[in-house]
Amino acid sequence: MKYLFYYFLIDMPDLLVLETTKNEIDLLDSFLCDCAVRNFSPRTIASYKSHLNYFLQFYPVSASTNDLKDFLVLLRDERGLSVSTVENYFCSLSTFYEFLVWERVVKENIIPSFRKRYIRYYKEQRHEERQLINLEQMKWLIDSAVDLQIKTMFLVFAKTGIRRQELIDLDRSDVYPKKNMIILKNHHFKRSNRTIFYDEECSFFMNHWIKWRYNHNINNPALFIGPQGGRICRDRVYTVTTEHAEKLGFHDPAGKLEEKFTPHCFRHFFTTWLRRAGCPREYVQELRGDSRKEAIDIYHHITHDELREAYMKYVPKLGIKM
Repeated sequence: MKYLFYYFLIDMPDLLVLETTKNEIDLLDSFLCDCAVRNFSPRTIASYKSHLNYFLQFYPVSASTNDLKDFLVLLRDERGLSVSTVENYFCSLSTFYEFLVWERVVKENIIPSFRKRYIRYYKEQRHEERQLINLEQMKWLIDSAVDLQIKTMFLVFAKTGIRRQELIDLDRSDVYPKKNMIILKNHHFKRSNRTIFYDEECSFFMNHWIKWRYNHNINNPALFIGPQGGRICRDRVYTVTTEHAEKLGFHDPAGKLEEKFTPHCFRHFFTTWLRRAGCPREYVQELRGDSRKEAIDIYHHITHDELREAYMKYVPKLGIKM
């Protein structure tokens, strides 16, 4: 069957939950399969599995608020995890308990109210924002990449604002050079619009990179290749980004969030400079692929040509050396 890949075994004792006959292993397996049916990405499902595995080592599915408090202290104070990592654990828990409510295993998902009271408040106290570099600094960063693939990656990041996993998942067949257009994979549940564009600056290096791949008989379908010849991995994307940024003084590995330049900072750059250039909010949302949450977002239809025209008008021009 298509989704057998998502059934994972967990080495845990059986435990009945409320009035059901399912034990925790069955519930977790069913949840992971449900995520696959809902078209969540393999990476997201693997993250859910890891977080929930750890939680269920200490607490039952019928966990109380006090159990959640203990778990928060365990993650934040005893293990010393970052705010964002703690939030990711509880995000996984919330999605899991939504499933349990759907399956009528529990009556209520108590995670959202817990997060609002204990985690988001804690997170707000940090007052940290991602680093934003200016147009000239972005030009320096991209020009500092001597390797053609890395330069092309940086340009795709800066000119499209896509997420790191979306870039990793790109295949050569997803790129339409004659239209300066890319169609993203359909497994990132947060993304609404999968069509993205890139301008002539990016096109110049994208075309050269595609030609280089062709001349070197690259058979791997992945657009960007790792050192071993396979699809480039998350760690490699992070490393090449931070190494180049650190050389220019944009990244401090031991610094605060606003002193670091990670792959997600490209998305922050893309969004901020589109808005500062005057691009309307709804067009920025569509270009970012933000999920539509309000009726005005759902029923405000932006055509493909309108989106392309707005993108080409407002995307920052960096003057990259060609």
